[in-house]
Amino acid sequence: MTLMTVTDAAQARVRDMIASRERATAGVRVMIRSRGCSGLSYALEFAEDGCQGDERIDCDGFAIFVEPKATLFLLGTEMDYVRSDLEEGFVFRNPNEKGRCGCGESFHV
Repeated sequence: MTLMTVTDAAQARVRDMIASRERATAGVRVMIRSRGCSGLSYALEFAEDGCQGDERIDCDGFAIFVEPKATLFLLGTEMDYVRSDLEEGFVFRNPNEKGRCGCGESFHV
């Protein structure tokens, strides 16, 4: 099973975000944090380079680094970027999720 796929829209948004930074940036790191009503949430941060143990997903011009403890939670996940009239942001379509809290901030597996 593929660890994670990244849609063209998500790649374009990450590329734009990296281009606007003044520091050298290799990509973004995807993490899972304990937070919210359901217990887990997705987190992103800029990465100057990968950390030891990170899984690396090469995209066009940058990389997505997945921290080791997030790997099992993200197997088969699609990272997308969506824009609508009311909101925009990164969306994770994760087949491992068993439920989400009412506000959509967190999930559980």
